[in-house]
Amino acid sequence: MDDFWVFGYGSLMWRPGFDHEETRPARLFGYHRALCVRSFVHRGTPERPGLVLGLDRGGSCQGVAFRVRADARDAVVDYLRARELVTHVYLETTRRVRLDSGDHVAALTYVVDRGHQQYAGGLSADDAHLAVRGARGQSGPNEDYVLNTVEHLRTLGIRDHHLETIVRHLETDAGNPLSSRLRA
Repeated sequence: MDDFWVFGYGSLMWRPGFDHEETRPARLFGYHRALCVRSFVHRGTPERPGLVLGLDRGGSCQGVAFRVRADARDAVVDYLRARELVTHVYLETTRRVRLDSGDHVAALTYVVDRGHQQYAGGLSADDAHLAVRGARGQSGPNEDYVLNTVEHLRTLGIRDHHLETIVRHLETDAGNPLSSRLRA
């Protein structure tokens, strides 16, 4: 059995939580990063959902590919399923990604299920901002999740104008930059 790849586009990029041999910039075609999942657990509750990222149809997404040793496959897949499939809003799939070298590899990834009750695709930046503001779940404030995402994307040289607009709205609410709240 060969090594395999995992594609990360959100918190997996900076907090994968699994052993891997290599990390490479990568692009997935046919899907884009979107704040399109109502969070009932990690960044919100069923009574006050927050929003987290999903891979939604259309466009492309710049992210990170992790190469995992073949003998770690079962443990990594088990870990990812426990992390990503809490409410089954994501579909586990393998998609072809292009590494920064130009090579293409098959990578395990999780795309949003548009038919799931938590799907919140197509929200404007204003509506997403209102959903994020004040939401809190088991993993903390939703604002921190969005801020961490934008800061880590910037560190990787990735721009996400939609998320950056939401951060600007949140900063206006707070009356100052939220970077002092940044957590890894």
